[in-house]
Amino acid sequence: MELLLESAKALLQETKNNVSLLSNASAFIKAYIPDLNWAGFYLYENNELILGPFQGLPACVEIAVGKGVCGTSLLKKEILNVPDVHQFEGHIACDSNSNSELVIPLFKNDKTIGVMDIDSPLFNRFDQPLQDFFEKLAMVIIDLYEI
Repeated sequence: MELLLESAKALLQETKNNVSLLSNASAFIKAYIPDLNWAGFYLYENNELILGPFQGLPACVEIAVGKGVCGTSLLKKEILNVPDVHQFEGHIACDSNSNSELVIPLFKNDKTIGVMDIDSPLFNRFDQPLQDFFEKLAMVIIDLYEI
């Protein structure tokens, strides 16, 4: 996973544009991590999460803070690793094929960026090594993100 992380760093350092950064990050995730059906970002605007760059089927455009896995992760300011989204009260099913989800809230210099959202059609897809990888990748993205 370290080699994959180094590859992501090299790719993502190519731009200073946030849309390009998040677009390539979501494409990288979807291309190189197997068994995912959605990978992308929701950005915090006007007190809600707005769909940002992603790879996968069309998705929900707006998510209220505190709603669904993404909104709850942002509200609690904590990573949510949900092994079975059907057991998560209030789960928002943008893609009916999703069975597990990992959401990492993104903050930089006390400012809210949004969340990184990754879905899988497999139950319990995000074991600890994979979650650790995504946490490290999120830190790379945060470091490069222009506020």
